[in-house]
Amino acid sequence: MSPLFEELDYQVTPMGALVLRRRRDLTTGEDIYEIKLGEAFLMSSKFTVSERALATIALAALPQPDLRVVVGGLGLGYTAAAALDHANVRSLLVVDALKPVIEWHEEGLLPLGRRLGSDERCRLVHGDFFAMAASPETGFDPLAPGSRFHAILLDIDHSPHAVLQPSNAALYTQEGLQKLAAHLLPGGIFALWSNDPGDAAFTAILQAVFGEARAEPVTFDNPLQGRLARQCVYLARKGGGAV
Repeated sequence: MSPLFEELDYQVTPMGALVLRRRRDLTTGEDIYEIKLGEAFLMSSKFTVSERALATIALAALPQPDLRVVVGGLGLGYTAAAALDHANVRSLLVVDALKPVIEWHEEGLLPLGRRLGSDERCRLVHGDFFAMAASPETGFDPLAPGSRFHAILLDIDHSPHAVLQPSNAALYTQEGLQKLAAHLLPGGIFALWSNDPGDAAFTAILQAVFGEARAEPVTFDNPLQGRLARQCVYLARKGGGAV
């Protein structure tokens, strides 16, 4: 196997073939980690600006201490790591439906695995975020059913309109978001990463459910495409209040 490219793991999952690979960036010399599900790229360590921004933007709206936070979607771990950069985060649950992704972190195959595993505030949970969101009675924490949180950060689908699984689409409706909002404490924040710029129609649905919402633009240089990438983080606060 060439040192310029290596397939670190291949797993067959109910969602499709899952591949973790590492390649050398010949321009910078850095190792790039990539996750593919079927033919779709889920994440690359070359572009992590918006994954970090998801946590940074959301938690900037919550300056109080002892925050309890949920991240939906572990991926390469950049959103979780950015959340742990905030000293006022007391606990962090990271939910992922793909057990191999959790195992890659636990086994040290991914650069951030050691950091997440060594922080006692962080716990990785194997589960279906969307099913958990639809069940306020049981919720996200299997050790404390029905727990509510200060923030829920979601980075699983490409956007509210481009989902990985057809069943995921139910979350992005008014009814689905109302169920998710039940997991938040009053004044809590729901933040959602999107690979697309902000969509006015979806922002209006968030406003109807949470009271106030906005789409925060996130841009960064994409040298592979020779242009700026334009993504966004949707931000909504339960019960109103400035976001």
